[in-house]
Amino acid sequence: MQDLLEIVERLFAGDRGALARLISWAENRDSRFPAALGQIYPRVGRAWRIGITGPPGAGKSSLTNGLVQAVRARDETIAVLAIDPSSPFTGGALLGDRIRMEERTQDKGVYIRSMAQRESHGGLARASSDACDVMDAFGFDRIVVETVGVGQAEYDVMGAVDTVVVVLCPGAGDGIQAMKAGLLEVADVLCVNKSDLDGADRLILDLEDALRLRRPRDPAAAGAGAMTPPVVATSAHEAEGLDDLLEAIDSHRRHLERGEVEDLEKIRRGKRIAQVRRVVGERLEEELWSSSGHTATVDSLLEKSITPYDVAEEILGSVLGVSPKTP
Repeated sequence: MQDLLEIVERLFAGDRGALARLISWAENRDSRFPAALGQIYPRVGRAWRIGITGPPGAGKSSLTNGLVQAVRARDETIAVLAIDPSSPFTGGALLGDRIRMEERTQDKGVYIRSMAQRESHGGLARASSDACDVMDAFGFDRIVVETVGVGQAEYDVMGAVDTVVVVLCPGAGDGIQAMKAGLLEVADVLCVNKSDLDGADRLILDLEDALRLRRPRDPAAAGAGAMTPPVVATSAHEAEGLDDLLEAIDSHRRHLERGEVEDLEKIRRGKRIAQVRRVVGERLEEELWSSSGHTATVDSLLEKSITPYDVAEEILGSVLGVSPKTP
């Protein structure tokens, strides 16, 4: 307990070694992390969390790098959590964003942490929300979460951040892809990166047309979170449009903060509820399959030609202490 209190005190004092250690505890499911989170939780909720997501190749990493520069120009501090794709066999990852943003690591107002996606399938690492909480308690003004970019499963990021920026680029059919995959529903801000390329203007018009079609018919009933996403053109490689993107993010923040007194609080509470459900689901899955012998039960039941659904009912019945449902 003494070691835990010491590392928490070091975190509050601005020790980056303590920051890195606590994030590693979260990532590795260290048994000490829940208690540590309990100690730092009163300081969580001050930072504005920004998600950068979208299809692979849209330039998310370059855009994140440029966004860091724009934030620092305002003399604000910023932390970046860059999720890298993992090998499905070893769990390892390249952690390339640390390499791509190497020049930012010398800035004391910037912190960059790469995290392997591991078993998550929604563009985020399992421990990303926990890592953001630690960065938040450390005192950063903004936190950027850059997702893997799996294209059609970017919905996890909605539960981890306050503002979602969906990044698209011309020449890859991304306008149609966004409409088909539902990325428009995810976005609080739409960013057309690589806007110096041919087709950028057309993509912007397509997105604006699609947003008009999806605009709520009754804005008064839509709530504070129903702001029509702006479409911002950027060229991260040329450092163009980054201030416009940051202003769009700030505009979304002001929109939420201008709502009813509890709007932002309710939104964040809903995300915490989803996080609780995720943690409960993970713990139940671990307990169910790691030590209870249910795997052997499944095996034996399947040998009797019972369908997977019937086997699932048997398992649930034994766990919940109820009789299996009958058709």
